[in-house]
Amino acid sequence: MHNIRIGQAVDIHQLVEGRKLILGGVEIEHSKGLLGHSIGESILVALALGDLGKHFPDTDPKYKDANSLVLLGHIYDMMDEMGYQIGNVDATILAERPKMAPHIISMRTNISNALHCDIEDVSIKATRGEKLGFVGNEEGIVSLSVCILEKKG
Repeated sequence: MHNIRIGQAVDIHQLVEGRKLILGGVEIEHSKGLLGHSIGESILVALALGDLGKHFPDTDPKYKDANSLVLLGHIYDMMDEMGYQIGNVDATILAERPKMAPHIISMRTNISNALHCDIEDVSIKATRGEKLGFVGNEEGIVSLSVCILEKKG
């Protein structure tokens, strides 16, 4: 049994018309949208439980447009049942626009609430694509997440 586990995940999504932009459980005003789940996947990976699609397949209508915070709550329950808690989470959002800075505290709050941890244990930062590639051309957004899980007690 391991006392500390680490998980890493990358989530890449195309920005599309007619969809809300929701990151970290925060709806952000923008002309295009997506839904991302990298933090939940990094926890599943740390627990060696496979990826998000194994547990919440996008082919199942039940998970179409699923609220990422609800899924994160289910992932928290799996983590808790296995006897682990969040050590810390570090996430990076790569997006040309919109600006993420005004939303980061709300994202951190939502995620720390879903994971039953202190907000200080959740770090989120953002960077731009500097007009390079699909991020810089505003065709998509990438989120990266790393987490450390600690054995409880």
